[in-house]
Amino acid sequence: MKSSVAVVGAGTSGLITAKRLAELGVGTTVYDQKKTPGFPIRASGILSITGLGTLGLQYKKAMTNTLQGARLHVGKERIDIRAEKPVAYVLDRLKLNELCMEEAEDAGAKVVTNTKVDGGLLDELASNEILVGADGTVSTVARHFGFPPIGKHILTYRAEYDYRLPESDMVELFFDNSFAPGFFGWICPNSKGIAEIGIGVDSKHGNSRAWFEKFKKAPDVSEIVRSGKLIDEGASVIPVGLRRHFVDSDREILLVGDAAGQVKPTTGGGIIFGGNGARYAAGAIDSHIRHGESLMEYERKWRREFAKEMKLHSFFYSLYSSLGKKKLEVVAKAVKAAGMESFLGRYGDMDRPSVVIKRFFLRGLAK
Repeated sequence: MKSSVAVVGAGTSGLITAKRLAELGVGTTVYDQKKTPGFPIRASGILSITGLGTLGLQYKKAMTNTLQGARLHVGKERIDIRAEKPVAYVLDRLKLNELCMEEAEDAGAKVVTNTKVDGGLLDELASNEILVGADGTVSTVARHFGFPPIGKHILTYRAEYDYRLPESDMVELFFDNSFAPGFFGWICPNSKGIAEIGIGVDSKHGNSRAWFEKFKKAPDVSEIVRSGKLIDEGASVIPVGLRRHFVDSDREILLVGDAAGQVKPTTGGGIIFGGNGARYAAGAIDSHIRHGESLMEYERKWRREFAKEMKLHSFFYSLYSSLGKKKLEVVAKAVKAAGMESFLGRYGDMDRPSVVIKRFFLRGLAK
């Protein structure tokens, strides 16, 4: 039986896997093609405070801002959701990756960077070690070993500007198919003096940069572009939907994080769901090595914990991505009429919509 592990991909999920395995005493080596793993990361890092608490990360050095709510622009309608206390942190994703690497190496994992990960290396690793694919949306591991594909992808484009927003504790989301078909646009205070603007589009609509140029002309965005100084910009790809399976127990190969599709379809956030996938994968690998238990326990455990949440996220994603502006306005009016602004401000959970729904119906029963 194989007794050591090779992790391909030194992103957050891969490094959490490696750290946990090393803590359990399992020999682990992480391989990454980049000289500086994670660079350049082209994504916002908005993570719920409750979700971060499940990962066991020392993330505070990566914090750049604290958020207390969100403002949703739906056509002419506006939904304001403000909590009584902070609900999310904005993190410097590259700094977070550096911290995760430090933790993994301190725990005893070995990280090998600037290494070409091709079919030859993958076959060699898989023949001698348990293999974990943590190599992102376009996973070489998944493709090489024939895992089922991810059905849909969102293409994003974002830019940071030196610009102080009027409210530094609120993220703004814009649902409008005229510039963000199949997803949404956003303005996020990455820090009190840096504003990020960005959009996501369903990949079937083509180049995200072209749509981003349209978003820059929107009234709420144009002032940032005109008055702010451009700091950084770039594109990224987000998977929408889980792979049908992400464990090959016969060949002892597992996928975690974006490679498995462990990403919230509503927002494209993958650190909480993927980070927990990494923890569960490490636990299953340790039990497999020590007690001969099936690696499938990782997938079973992750699905027990998050499959229901993923289905609900997928439902809400399908709702806002398929409806036109007028129908979305009708939905927004209904949400406001039902008193959902204050309810979500008090009980909202950006990771677990099932909890929000349960609380909503319990509130109704209590009246």
